[in-house]
Amino acid sequence: MAADSATLATPGLSNFAQSANGRRLFLSLGIAAAIAVMAGIWMWSQKPDYRVLFSNFNDHDGGAIVAVLQQMNVPYKYSDGGGAILVPADQVNDLRLKLAAQDLPKGGNVGFELMENQKLGTSQFLEQVNFQRALEGELAQTIQAISAVQAARVHLALPKSSVFVRDQQKPTASVLLNLEPGRALDPAQVSAIVHLLASSVPDLLPTNVTIVDQNGNLLSDSANKPGNDGLDPAQLKYVQSMQQSIASRIEAIITPIVGANNVHAEVTADVDFSHSEQAAETYKPNPTAETASVRSKQSSQTLNDNNGPGGIPGALSNQPPVPASAPINAPVAASATSNNAASNTSPAGTPEVVHKDETTNYEVDKTIRYSQQPMGGLKRLSVAVVVNYKSVTGKDGKVKTVPLTSVEKNQISDLAKEAMGYEQTRGDTLNVVNSPFAVTPEIIPQIPWWKQPANIDMAKTAGRYLLAFIALLYVYKKFVRPMFDKLMTPVHHHAHGEPMIDDDDDGSEVHLSHQENGGKTDSNYHNNLEKVKQMAKDNPKVVANVIKTWVNGNE
Repeated sequence: MAADSATLATPGLSNFAQSANGRRLFLSLGIAAAIAVMAGIWMWSQKPDYRVLFSNFNDHDGGAIVAVLQQMNVPYKYSDGGGAILVPADQVNDLRLKLAAQDLPKGGNVGFELMENQKLGTSQFLEQVNFQRALEGELAQTIQAISAVQAARVHLALPKSSVFVRDQQKPTASVLLNLEPGRALDPAQVSAIVHLLASSVPDLLPTNVTIVDQNGNLLSDSANKPGNDGLDPAQLKYVQSMQQSIASRIEAIITPIVGANNVHAEVTADVDFSHSEQAAETYKPNPTAETASVRSKQSSQTLNDNNGPGGIPGALSNQPPVPASAPINAPVAASATSNNAASNTSPAGTPEVVHKDETTNYEVDKTIRYSQQPMGGLKRLSVAVVVNYKSVTGKDGKVKTVPLTSVEKNQISDLAKEAMGYEQTRGDTLNVVNSPFAVTPEIIPQIPWWKQPANIDMAKTAGRYLLAFIALLYVYKKFVRPMFDKLMTPVHHHAHGEPMIDDDDDGSEVHLSHQENGGKTDSNYHNNLEKVKQMAKDNPKVVANVIKTWVNGNE
């Protein structure tokens, strides 16, 4: 009975719902609810696409990155078991630059800062382990500075020092490199890493360093192995660079004449990488005395001195001779005559030549040549050039291809010789061929339409919008439309304002109506009212169902 009384107490709410103000209120609430549902479904359908910001980071870096993202109010989520941080796709590049400016992620390698927090009472073994960890971390950070290396790990095997020479062992090192996508290390870079480690660890030999990439490829062996033709990678790279440079110069100078994509050149260079030194000393036949250069000249002669002591021994004979005197103004003829007479008669006191020697030294004609042949000398060039037919327009206006004339071919050959640095004495060869180029149709792989990326994206977008439309349609038909139908259905009242009561559960009908025909109306109204009262006493369940119908807004 309590439930029935509570149910009977709701006709006021039903009357308010059937009134004009109640209809407006419920209609506004329904519209607001429908708009809210539609907005939620639309926002769900416009869910942003998330991309990977960083992956394979340690816990310290992950916490720092998340803290920065929270400060920036950037939405994020995790994937791959927490091994990657996802952010909206349109913010990935911007966030990477901003985090890189804050030195994030820092990486998991620990350097010599590990030695800064040594505890009191640490054992010697723990100190040695920390030192080895710090050294490995410093080497890994140094290797990561190479542009092609994304991450690196270094493992050192440092044997214990021994006082016995025969028991001493050399240290070894192993390096695991995680390279950037699409990047590779050339042998010169691998050799640089090997020598970097060998120079950083005492007694570490380059042969005891092993380098492996993330795919398991052994890189350290290829650094010291020459090519199949006996050339090391640096020499092969030098030859290829020379050939490409010469071919580019030839194509660049001929292209303005024949047009783009109408000339192709290939160069084969024979380079001598041998290193030779030569010294030569050459002597030529002695030249004549007239043309020879005098180096030194020596002469000597022996004189017999006749001006010795003479006469009677005694004081007078030991006196020095009296100086000769001659008149200053003596006649010339007399003087010359006296001189000749003196030379012929060889008076006493004039020295006499007994022996005379003369030695002349001439320069020796000698040539000394010292030559050194540097590595990488060019021995021979072989160049092949193919030129396409030229296009001309005929009298009928059609374009056709015709071969080059002999004059044009000679011009192209001369230009190619100048560009390649042609030397006949070196044995260089040049071959220019004029031939029509074969046109190969571009083969585009046929991808089924359902596998094409554009169609897949379009299908995903269409499916998202279709799902949102279905959800909106379901909400409209299930909730919004029935509510509008109930609110918009008019209520029929009798003359005295009492509603009619319809009950279809047991097939009976109860009507409260007023007639507008005088007393007959009052009598019918009272009769119907008595019937309703009697029915409420006899069958309260029917009356309860009628009231429930009023409360729910049904007639």
